Formats: sequence, C-alpha cells, structure tokens
Amino acid sequence: MFLAPLNYDKFFKKVFSDERISKKFLEDFLDVKIEEFEMLKGKHKVTDDASVVEFDFRCKIENAYVIIDMQQWYKRDIGQRFYLYHAVNTGLQLEKLPEKRLVLDKLTQKLKKVKDYSALEPVLTLIWMADDSLGFTNDYVAYTMTPEIVVDFMKNEKLWHNPEIIEIIKERARVLEIVENKAKGLRFLSKNRLIFLLQKNIVKNKSLAKYERWFDFAEKTKNENNKEEDFKEYMNDEIFCEIIRRLSRSELNEEDIIYIENEKKFWEEVERLERGIYKEGLEEGLEVGMEEGIEIGKKEGEKSKAVEIAKKLKGKGIDYSIISETSGLTTEEIEKL
Repeated sequence: MFLAPLNYDKFFKKVFSDERISKKFLEDFLDVKIEEFEMLKGKHKVTDDASVVEFDFRCKIENAYVIIDMQQWYKRDIGQRFYLYHAVNTGLQLEKLPEKRLVLDKLTQKLKKVKDYSALEPVLTLIWMADDSLGFTNDYVAYTMTPEIVVDFMKNEKLWHNPEIIEIIKERARVLEIVENKAKGLRFLSKNRLIFLLQKNIVKNKSLAKYERWFDFAEKTKNENNKEEDFKEYMNDEIFCEIIRRLSRSELNEEDIIYIENEKKFWEEVERLERGIYKEGLEEGLEVGMEEGIEIGKKEGEKSKAVEIAKKLKGKGIDYSIISETSGLTTEEIEKL
C-alpha cells in the first residue's frame, strides 16, 4: 500500500483539513474561482438534549455555507439524514446573523432587537458517495427547493400526451411565472442545493470534468495494493502532492494501520451480508408473485440486512448510537436483539 484510502473518514478529514486542498476541490467541482474562504468548526450541539451533529467538513465561501460529508458506512436513512444536515447548516447561521431594530410603539418608542434574516445565505451540502450510486447513472444528482407546480407539470401525463403543443407551451409559461417570482427573497429557496456526488459513476463515465480527477484519485486509493506509479499523473500538481504526502504509508502510525485493517474487515463483512441477505429476501419475495414479490423481497432483504449488521456491531461492543446510524434501527430495536 502506497497511500491510505481517501474514502475512509479518518483520512478524508486529514486531507480536507488543509484549506488549500478543500478550496481547490470546491473550485473544481463548482467550476468557480473562490476568493473568500473560511474554515468552520464541524461539531455542534443543536437540541435541548445536547445531541451532537458532526460534519466531516464545513466552510464558508462567497455567498454560501458549504458542508462535505464522506458517505462510507451503510445507512438506510440517507435522504432524511442529509436533509437534516442541510437544514442544520442553515440554522447554524443564527450564530452570525446581524440584528436590526424595529419600532414597536410610536408613543413609547420601545425598540426590540430581531435577527436580520435577509442576511441568511444559501447552503450547499455535498455528499461524497464512495460506493453507492443510489440507482443513478449521472456523475451527481442535485436537489433543490422548487414550487410544487414544477413537479406537477413534469408528471402531468395528460398534458404531455396532448398533441396540441400550444397547450404545453401555455402551461410552461404559467409555471415559469411562479418559478421566476422574486418577491421578498423567494428566489433564495432555489439557491440551496443538496448534491450527491457518485464516485462509482464519475470514474465510470469519464466525463473529463475538472472534478473527475479527485474521484479517480480516491478510487485508486481504495485498492489496498496501490503503488506509487498509480499516481504518476498527479505528481506534478502541488495540491495533489500534498494529498499524497498526507496519505503516504510512510506518514502512517501503528494506530492508522490498525484503523485501516479494522475498516477493511468490517466492510468485507458488510458486503457479504448485503449480498447474501438481500438475495435471500429477494428469493422469498419472488414466491409471492412477480412485481409485488420483487418489491416485498427487496424490503425484507433490507430489513434483514439491517438487523444482521446491527447484531454484528453490537457483538463488537459498538456504541448503540453508531449502530443506529449504520443500520437505521432505533436504539430500542437494537436493545432487543
């Protein structure tokens, strides 16, 4: 092994803790030149019971707050999880929002300080998916908040089967009128983006986009037998030279080596469980009948897989909160296993 796996959380954080590296990655992916860049802390208490949300990486660039999270562990609740991170990253701006004063009573001239929400800035949430393509073939898939009428327009089968193109044009104009409404900051909503970066697809698609080299590099580090010559194309790049230095086998200590071995064994176990249990669930479902059976099989396979993974982690003495995050089961369900 020449380089440690970039996709492992520990090494991802080690690399992206360097401001030059993280800034360059964002420039390449967003295809912009970033002039203002500020690293922000990633661990926050956000609820009354002191629950902690921890981001792998969080920063502030011009006109946006950004988080990047490496998705390596198996998690069933990925949609909800990263929507929450997305929302929390917006809420954390309360720390820095300026205050403004409003006159409440003309007679008493009493003033009340309130937050100036017009200073709120968009949030970009980037989820780096190391293995899961989420069923997509694209390099990445971005979600943003748009008026419901946009989705209704796209799903209107009756409209799209209408041979009169003029009716479709009229409906499109009606939708655009709503989408382009700039009243009182409504356009702000669509500037917030939750983006799933799909490493497997990017490496396979070879789109030649600026960001491709980052994911190709990460994919090569996943090979436990990777060699120095695998990274020759990166040796003349100052940023990647620093990444290579940080991941170099010569820079790792005994704790790092043990971490890599443990991660490798765990993922091999998870992969075997996924293949075996998913197949069993699928076969059981097929006995019910074609389409319905396949769907039942998938659901049963997912549930069985989650239970088996939770049992495995529980046997290793892993904290219940981590098991819950990994399997999607509640702590109550885990206790009963």
